[in-house]
Amino acid sequence: MDALALLLTTLNSFISIYTVLLIIRILLTWFPTVDWYKQPFALLSQLTDPYLNLFRSIIPPLGGIDFSPILGFLALNLVQSVVLPSIAQAIAGVVLAYPAA
Repeated sequence: MDALALLLTTLNSFISIYTVLLIIRILLTWFPTVDWYKQPFALLSQLTDPYLNLFRSIIPPLGGIDFSPILGFLALNLVQSVVLPSIAQAIAGVVLAYPAA
């Protein structure tokens, strides 16, 4: 079960890092002089825009304000605080129910 714990820890770390990338992406949109076609901004855009586009299809920008990051953060927070601990608890329950011989 150590491999599953490592996987859950890795997913948790990935979500934390991706959240930071989303925050940086959102903060940079406040600066109109940022050229999203030049590095490192193009890489940041390529990493974050596909995820945000999922939520932009649900709630399009209203009045020039993009609310998709709010849904994106909520989804990441839900996975990190509810789904991953539930999986870890279920795995721990399986290990306790069926101890190694």
